Amino acid sequence: MPSESPRNSKDGQDDSVERATTVSTATDQNESLSKRNPIPHNQAQEGVGAALASNVAAASVQMQEYANGYHFPPKYPIKEQIRMGLVDFWNFYNTGFGFFLVIYSLNVIAWGGMLFLLLCNASPEMCWVNGVKDCNHIDSPRRIWIEIDSQILNGLFCVTGFGLAPWRFRDWYFLLRYRILGDQQALRTLAGIHRGWFRLAGSDQLPVALGPKNVEEMTANYNVDSVPYPLETISDAPPTGIRAPPTKLWKMDLVVYFNVANTFLQCVLSGFMWALNRYDRPSWSTGLFVCLACIASATAGILMGIEGKHVKAIEGVPLAKRDIARLARDKELGIPHYNNINDKDPEAEKEKAMKKKEKKLFGKSEKPSLGTDNER
Repeated sequence: MPSESPRNSKDGQDDSVERATTVSTATDQNESLSKRNPIPHNQAQEGVGAALASNVAAASVQMQEYANGYHFPPKYPIKEQIRMGLVDFWNFYNTGFGFFLVIYSLNVIAWGGMLFLLLCNASPEMCWVNGVKDCNHIDSPRRIWIEIDSQILNGLFCVTGFGLAPWRFRDWYFLLRYRILGDQQALRTLAGIHRGWFRLAGSDQLPVALGPKNVEEMTANYNVDSVPYPLETISDAPPTGIRAPPTKLWKMDLVVYFNVANTFLQCVLSGFMWALNRYDRPSWSTGLFVCLACIASATAGILMGIEGKHVKAIEGVPLAKRDIARLARDKELGIPHYNNINDKDPEAEKEKAMKKKEKKLFGKSEKPSLGTDNER
């Protein structure tokens, strides 16, 4: 026992030293913490405020409100879109113009598809001529049916190329009057004809309530050159209460000239198809002028579609009863809708666009480096 006492005392001393060291270390840490600058109360509030502001900003982007309370139509599920599309198509088909357009489109698709298959030599059995297989023989069934298809498609394209010619040359006449003679009324007439996508200079400053129903009764002062001619062809009052900015004049030039070019190219194509037989006609003429005519018409149509969508995205579109009912129901159920024409998060769309640009730039930057590595 006595022999153990010194050892116990020594251990006790060691324990006391360790405890003292621990206490002193903790004291030093507390003193160091006390010496640090305390976190200001305002900074904590700013952090919370920033978080709330970001949430509010996200909500404002999602539920953007216009002064008049307008909301864009909601985006429906795919099944409902298909069902509503079929109903709208049936209603359009039952009209005279709708029936004609559907039959015309089906003919273009059918004969164009057959011509494509013949050009791809999808039916080798049509290549036999007098017991010899020659797909390019002028008298082979394949070449004969290519000629038949080409003549039918040329006739179908003449329906639009020549049928719309009076209206296309009318637009060209008004455009030349404005460009050569400086006739402002001619440009206003063009704006009335293309009221769905074209906006005159200064039209964004017109009274918001001004529309075709009250344009002649409006007592407010406005610039007449900013209104189409005749006055009743002015665009409808914007549902959003905001008017689209003026359209650049070169876009009107492009649409008018490309439509007129389509008619002229169709004249050239018809001249080759009708004046020359399949033995004397150059093989390159048909494909060349068909492609040029289609490109001219498609370019004008695509530009009008893009500008029309741009105008609708700013001025809004009228709401149907089903749109109002869906918005009210989804609001009760807590289903959010972004208040824009696409019903999509604009910030997410910007991020996607930035990522695509980064991928393109990254891919371009990688190509030279890969080339140098291969050279090494």
